[in-house]
Amino acid sequence: MDYSKILTPRVREIKPSGIRKFFDIAETMSEVISLGVGEPDFPTPWQIRKAGIQSLEDSKTRYTSNRGLQELRETIASYMSRKYQLNYEPLAEILVTVGGSEAIDACLRAVISPGDEVIIPQPSYVCYEPITQLIGGVPVIIETKAEDEFKLTPEDLLAAISPKTKALIMPYPCNPTGAIMEREDLEKIAEILRDKEILVISDEIYAELTFGGKAHVSIASLEGMQERTVVVNGFSKAFSMTGWRLGYACGPQEIMEQITKIHQYAIMCAPTTSQYAAITAMTSCDDVVAEMAEEYDARRRMIVDGFNKLGLTCRNPKGAFYAFPCIEKSGLSSEEFCRQLLGKKHVAVVPGTAFGRGGEGFVRASYCYSTDHIKEALKRIGEFLEEL
Repeated sequence: MDYSKILTPRVREIKPSGIRKFFDIAETMSEVISLGVGEPDFPTPWQIRKAGIQSLEDSKTRYTSNRGLQELRETIASYMSRKYQLNYEPLAEILVTVGGSEAIDACLRAVISPGDEVIIPQPSYVCYEPITQLIGGVPVIIETKAEDEFKLTPEDLLAAISPKTKALIMPYPCNPTGAIMEREDLEKIAEILRDKEILVISDEIYAELTFGGKAHVSIASLEGMQERTVVVNGFSKAFSMTGWRLGYACGPQEIMEQITKIHQYAIMCAPTTSQYAAITAMTSCDDVVAEMAEEYDARRRMIVDGFNKLGLTCRNPKGAFYAFPCIEKSGLSSEEFCRQLLGKKHVAVVPGTAFGRGGEGFVRASYCYSTDHIKEALKRIGEFLEEL
């Protein structure tokens, strides 16, 4: 059978994730030190696991509402108000999804028609561009710059907007750069958008992981922006619940109704056990989340200092749990650097180009690993650089 005649060209042209490629290679090798995957090394806090176990013991294993458990949606509404000064109606403006990625996919599918443009700042998470392409949208890439701390600037945004622009992705705190947008940065972006028919999809999965004393600010909390923003968040990163596969989207009722239809037919509902556990996560785990964030902060300082001592210039990331050192001094491309480092020293990092063309000359190193793990990785990277 000629599968090329069966498979859609749109899917065949999509490249596999650059993150998973190096992770899959590393899995076949022995004694690999990986800084490649953005997965917390902390176990899911016990009280969250206990709540999930208890829901199973109580036989709470049936489908929930398409939108998610009402109790969870009410908990999310309370959490968003308490943490980010955002008020949502839990029955109509909140949808529980299978991770944040499903929320992003459903949101884009609800608003993008073939030919519509989606503005995507890069380097950024790998899913935005291919999802846009899969639904026939046109990605309009803004390459953020190290000298701007990888922030989206109003000048670049204005230059990217056209009559075909339908949506803007706001990927902050940012994977892979660790960049954040502070209130004054967001105000400049909001000023441009308030009189335009452009939907903001704000991916805030790392909102609990900001460093340096400044709490995360959602663009939806600024005047006039909640009505034109869908906020996407989830439980994987802050609560160390990656395998529970649970996220959520919050936005205007008219948009959420359409997103819910997509979720309804594609997914039905998010995992029931995970939903019961998530209620406990949001109501009882502030202290645990703060403890994990404090440990990430210590690791952040260690890895940034380590890269700079090795001569790989690394800006101080202010959010998420990734460092993004510049590897240009090695004389290698990002892809070559990662391949040779993995082959010669069994250390896995991800080429910056996995997150967009603007990532050339950089690699992403996750610091959601133990300090001993990070120390050994830095030692091997130092040896690799000396041998080049």
